[in-house]
Amino acid sequence: MLTFYTNPMSRGRIARFMLEEIGAPYETVFVNFGEEMNHPDYRAINPMAKVPALVHDGHVVTEVAAICTYLAMVFPEKGLMAEDKAAFFRWMFFGAGPLEQAVVNNSFGWVPKTPQESGRTGYGSLERVSRTLTEHLERHYYLADNRFTAADVYVGSQVGWGLRFGTIPANDTLNAYWERIAARPALAAANAKDDAAMPPKA
Repeated sequence: MLTFYTNPMSRGRIARFMLEEIGAPYETVFVNFGEEMNHPDYRAINPMAKVPALVHDGHVVTEVAAICTYLAMVFPEKGLMAEDKAAFFRWMFFGAGPLEQAVVNNSFGWVPKTPQESGRTGYGSLERVSRTLTEHLERHYYLADNRFTAADVYVGSQVGWGLRFGTIPANDTLNAYWERIAARPALAAANAKDDAAMPPKA
């Protein structure tokens, strides 16, 4: 049994994309920000008081990269775990570390000002992160195995979000990569479910 705790205005959208790719039945529990997310009942599931969280046969998985990786591993028949594990884990952790941190820091206006600060960030700069990802995708259609895997669910979703809101520098390579991800039927199904759960506009 899969129980998915999420909010349609959260990173849970990426985890739902992965769930739709897997195609196994799952229950969705929407959790509101604020008091409900901080309630002891939910904090017993995720002490961080945030979404998403996934409960599978009594086991709790949090953090989107971990959820995507876990689902790829426990549903191997879906083919979303790469044979090239080195590439898979490299790019999954690249998305969870350098990519997300560079984008978030830059969006808050924090940019390393010296080589020493750049070295301490662990990612250098947003430009370096974007260049590294772009150069890989210039040589590979997808991140691992040259086919779609859970790494593309996770990193591809971040690329799409970044291109949409201008938090990742756009270029032809990243635009083309996102077009491949955006064409996935599972993403359309996931977005339809989350869009339907969005609060009405004031």
